[in-house]
Amino acid sequence: MNQFLFQMADFLSRPPGFYFVIVAMIVSTALVPFGLTNVITYALSVAAIVITSVVLIQGYRDTAAIHAKLDEIIVSMRETRNEVVGLEHEQPERIAAAVERLEAEAENQAKAGTSRLDR
Repeated sequence: MNQFLFQMADFLSRPPGFYFVIVAMIVSTALVPFGLTNVITYALSVAAIVITSVVLIQGYRDTAAIHAKLDEIIVSMRETRNEVVGLEHEQPERIAAAVERLEAEAENQAKAGTSRLDR
């Protein structure tokens, strides 16, 4: 089932999938005068839910790939701290605390760099 969902997400995230959705909407609109309004409304509602799910799946895949790439960069650099690898799996409070700590460190480094330049 996962493979099917990933394939559908891939198809609908490309131009042919978009054109398929446009054609389905045009066909649905053309059927309204024949008294099929309830069926069309139901079908379009289901299609909207499916497309939303597909977008979420595609977004999850993209985000997971970006995290893997960033983790690879962090691990490969000697100067970095590996404690941030996998931070995306932590509780929101822990993520916020880590971001706050890193921003404070960056600010302190910027101030230290500025004071060294002033000398």
